[in-house]
Amino acid sequence: MSEKPLVAAEVELTVPFHDVDMLEIAWHGHFSRYFEIARCALLDKIDYGYMTMRRTGYVWPIIELHQRFVKPARFGQRIRVLAELTEYEYRMKIKYRVCDSETGAVLVKGHTLQVAVDARSGEMCYASPAVFLDKLGVNFEEPTQ
Repeated sequence: MSEKPLVAAEVELTVPFHDVDMLEIAWHGHFSRYFEIARCALLDKIDYGYMTMRRTGYVWPIIELHQRFVKPARFGQRIRVLAELTEYEYRMKIKYRVCDSETGAVLVKGHTLQVAVDARSGEMCYASPAVFLDKLGVNFEEPTQ
């Protein structure tokens, strides 16, 4: 992943039986859920999980999801899902990498884009709200003259 992440989190999962097809290969649609599990771990790491977001008056819908499949994940396989926050000023871009836990082989790469929306008005914010930036420990205050 080219951009330096501000924060990252990793989870380990086992591909369950109910996620696979007749060939015992994980169905591609389930990787969105695996991304979500890692994304929740990342947001919890900065104390800005979905319930906290809602309490602070913002929701962050996903506006883009990209996945590139490299190798299949199979029933019973242990996988690691890495989530890295790489953009935060105007949107939240989180990059993902799903790897085999044992070999480190990359199975899937992807990213999601999320934007802040004022929960009361339903209006999209054109910059990330201060509460999110505070959770990240960054400050964009204008210098006084």
